[in-house]
Amino acid sequence: MRCSTLLVPALVSLALAAPTYPTLNLQAALPGSIEQISEYFNMLATKVQATKYLSTAPVCDLSTAKLPEAATETLGKPREGLFLMHIAIGRGTQNYTCDTSNATAVPVATGAVATLFNASCVGSLYPDLLDKLPVVAMDFNLTEEETNRRLGPSNLVISGHHHFTGKGVPLFMLENDGASVGDSYCAKNASMPAPLTAQSGQHGEAAVPWLRLRTVEPSTGDVQEVYRIHTVGGSAPASCQGQAATIEVQYATQYWFFSGSAQ
Repeated sequence: MRCSTLLVPALVSLALAAPTYPTLNLQAALPGSIEQISEYFNMLATKVQATKYLSTAPVCDLSTAKLPEAATETLGKPREGLFLMHIAIGRGTQNYTCDTSNATAVPVATGAVATLFNASCVGSLYPDLLDKLPVVAMDFNLTEEETNRRLGPSNLVISGHHHFTGKGVPLFMLENDGASVGDSYCAKNASMPAPLTAQSGQHGEAAVPWLRLRTVEPSTGDVQEVYRIHTVGGSAPASCQGQAATIEVQYATQYWFFSGSAQ
């Protein structure tokens, strides 16, 4: 029996559907943007074609998804007893402030705001497409509607939101079909520079570092650790010269959420 119909939901989530279309940002200065998008859709088409010849459907099993060695070698592996519970594509802005009265001032990081999109099945079944998503997503502006936001060029559904508290604590609010599944307040455990091959942002901004975070009080839910990897853009300009008092720099990334009982 062919299983192509069983794989349709996972593959459809990777191609944007009408009527809500994010806008392709033609002003973005990403080298090779059109080629990257074309490669993404060619990869997607190849996988759709391949499903016609499978006798059994692959299982959306997150235990098969693995963090890249570049991340675990520097950031460390998840603690014993933890397992991967969710993969999300984060798309939003890294935020900074500038002292415009000081000609030698440099931007100060104030946090980030991002929408999280469910990429768990993509990560378990098509890791090559998962790694493409932050790159191609940078070419598209998020749609404006808060509750029905779309991540171009995919049709991934929202799985949460990310921002920083007034005290500067990173917070991830995961959801399932709009219902909360826990709030994860985090502290940085480890960081590493993004690889030299990391994609730059819409105006040439360097990729922000990769991170390993651990949850802290008053977190709810089961998340214990969060990895930020495969970052695109997000870094601040080198100085505040010519900048506004507040700066928002577009970024995209993968977030990997681990839960369980850490040993």
